[in-house]
Amino acid sequence: MNKTGQALAGRAANAEFAVCHGLRDRGDPIASLWRGRDSLPYGRSLALFFVPLFFVTAPDMPHNGKLYIETVGCQMNVLDSELVVAALRQQGYALTEEMKEADTVLFNTCSVREHAEQKIYSQLGRLKFSKRARPDQVIAVIGCMAQKDQERIFERAPHVDLIVGTGQLAEIPRLVDEARRDRKPAIAVSLDRKEGTRLDVAQSFESYDPLRDPEMRPSPWQAYVRIMFGCDKFCTYCVVPMTRGPEQSRAPSEIVREVRALAEQGVKEVTLLGQTVNSYKFEENGRRYRMSDLLAAIHDTPGIQRIKFVTNFPKDMTDDLLVAIRDLPKVSRYLHVPLQSGCDEMLKRMKRGYTVADYRDMMQRIRAILPNAAVSSDFIVGFCGETEESFQRSMETVREFRFKNSFIFKYSARPGTKANELWADDITEEVKRRRNNEMLILQNQISEEDNAEFIGRSVEVLVEGPSKRSTKAQGTTTGQTADDANLAYPMPGVVETAVLAAGGRDHDHDHDHDSCDTGCGGNSVVQLDLGAGSARKPDAPRGQEPVQLVGRTPCDRIVVFDGNPRLAGSLAEIAIHDCTQTTLLGSIVTRQIQHGSETLLPILA
Repeated sequence: MNKTGQALAGRAANAEFAVCHGLRDRGDPIASLWRGRDSLPYGRSLALFFVPLFFVTAPDMPHNGKLYIETVGCQMNVLDSELVVAALRQQGYALTEEMKEADTVLFNTCSVREHAEQKIYSQLGRLKFSKRARPDQVIAVIGCMAQKDQERIFERAPHVDLIVGTGQLAEIPRLVDEARRDRKPAIAVSLDRKEGTRLDVAQSFESYDPLRDPEMRPSPWQAYVRIMFGCDKFCTYCVVPMTRGPEQSRAPSEIVREVRALAEQGVKEVTLLGQTVNSYKFEENGRRYRMSDLLAAIHDTPGIQRIKFVTNFPKDMTDDLLVAIRDLPKVSRYLHVPLQSGCDEMLKRMKRGYTVADYRDMMQRIRAILPNAAVSSDFIVGFCGETEESFQRSMETVREFRFKNSFIFKYSARPGTKANELWADDITEEVKRRRNNEMLILQNQISEEDNAEFIGRSVEVLVEGPSKRSTKAQGTTTGQTADDANLAYPMPGVVETAVLAAGGRDHDHDHDHDSCDTGCGGNSVVQLDLGAGSARKPDAPRGQEPVQLVGRTPCDRIVVFDGNPRLAGSLAEIAIHDCTQTTLLGSIVTRQIQHGSETLLPILA
């Protein structure tokens, strides 16, 4: 057995539960215990899971087939949940919105902030005695927190059955069956970054993206596509390199095939995901692909109308990518590029690898090549050693670069990060909160001013569907909650929050939205005075009454307007007549059907 396999077998032998790690079969004598090959996409032999226990197939234990899954964190987690649900649906599971009704309960977790983890532990506490009524229930913690904390989850919540890391999500259907049959706690995680070579660790984090489930998507018309996973930047405050593993890009042929399949399912907009998505690179058939090449490869996919990608890393924003965005009309003119701090000393401590001058040079190139592009950012306030002068420098960059929106976070020390090891978390909570609020006020003023520039103009909008409030109120169009920044196709059993006060949601810098102090959590409320133009229309024929719809412009600005729900999934022209700091308010542009006629019809009825 190779050294890595020996180490893993030793760990498992000393544990009271099974431990599964993703490895590659290299012809070891114990290869008969390796499993998982047949379930891999496209015939790849990528993720074979070693179990140092004798495995015997047994009939499934009885269960009610109801699945509840709760997701916290970033878009990558939302996509992971879609893939897990797709796999479980193949075994006959059905989603439920009620956790207490499910015999299978999954928590897809985030580790970027402590609040996200505490939220999961609170939910687990509510299930402490649930097995008294449901003896066949299986409770699983999956994703980033599972990969990071592993056995510590059992210590805090011993009633949990499964802990499954980000690299083993494809194994969940089998692991759930085993847990229900054996009633023994089990862990399936990838190697730690220090437990093997980069190749060994990378091979223990694997993807299974071709499995899709339309019901778990943001809307029937939108889908996420992972083009890479993992991260090698090692910013001192971030746990992602440990929870997601080394940076790996997927083959462009796989991505093109997946986008084509999504288009055939009716998807109109794809968002390409990666921790540092513009770092994408892959060699296939003797050709080296970069992000610009990938965009060109999927651009002409029939049925796809919009292409977006998040999150970008400043040092990897190349001119060829900017030119591709300019020249490919389906690609949104929107770039999420986190700055994190406007102080070079803080950027150095964060190990971001660039200076404010470097970021300024990037912004100048963006403005020169894409003058109408919208740029958003992330900021961390209260990082270790941040002085008042350092914070004011960050404020100056917000004024200078005038971001479309910014996602602002109070620094949260995370175990296992370099920042936690090297420096004290020496900024008080009161100071962090004040700095957060000051930056938020400034950003909202800028967002409001920039949104006002759209008043009197018409914009093209990809209609996502009725707003959530509109759906809940059965057509009411007065007022809006945080969820209205998202769209109205709820994902049963999935808790996904939308960024509101920061003015957008399409970012993928892993974090828990409920703990983001930009107001992105689901409890934030903004009342929209939609004006006289938003009054409910006279009663229309049943089934055709206009409702408040929501959509996005090519530069990712949220637009709400009244219209027929049948417009969902279509491109519509919207005249903007008002705005808030987060949203453009408008109405569908109408045209005369013949010269001199007073009859008006929407462009896309």
